[in-house]
Amino acid sequence: MFEPSLAFVAEDTAGVGGYIVGALDSRAFEERLESDWWPGLRARYPEPPPGLPAQRRTPDQQLASVIHHPLRTPDELARRYPSHLHINLLPRLQADGYGSQLTRTLITALRERGSCGVHLYVTRSNRRAVGFYRHFGFTELAATEAKLPGPGAYRFGMTLAGAPSAGQGRR
Repeated sequence: MFEPSLAFVAEDTAGVGGYIVGALDSRAFEERLESDWWPGLRARYPEPPPGLPAQRRTPDQQLASVIHHPLRTPDELARRYPSHLHINLLPRLQADGYGSQLTRTLITALRERGSCGVHLYVTRSNRRAVGFYRHFGFTELAATEAKLPGPGAYRFGMTLAGAPSAGQGRR
């Protein structure tokens, strides 16, 4: 059975400025994307020409390639870290506790639903986010480049089952 994604929003007096989304079961989420979402997008956005090197693709072609060849959660990752998350905050909400609050809220929701672990991807160039995840208690997970969304990415994970609440005493 597929459970919809979990989502939480951050806002301040200026309005909505960030969100966090997650899926309890990444594999089920990917199956749902494959059956309900990707086919329509694939029909609308053609695959880049064969033989066109990735570094020569336009940004639109790079996104179209992802639509036609989405990243799949590897078996070893799905066993230990079946859930995944993505967070985005506008600069005005960064470094003000919103990211920690959203992440704690999502992790609590995943734990309450029985998840044993959560994973995420982040670009190496996003040093602030990399530092945030490490500070929060995520650990870098070894991965070959073929199992990452692209060059220059990290894969992080956090064990949830039986672990203390994420971020406790860290901020």
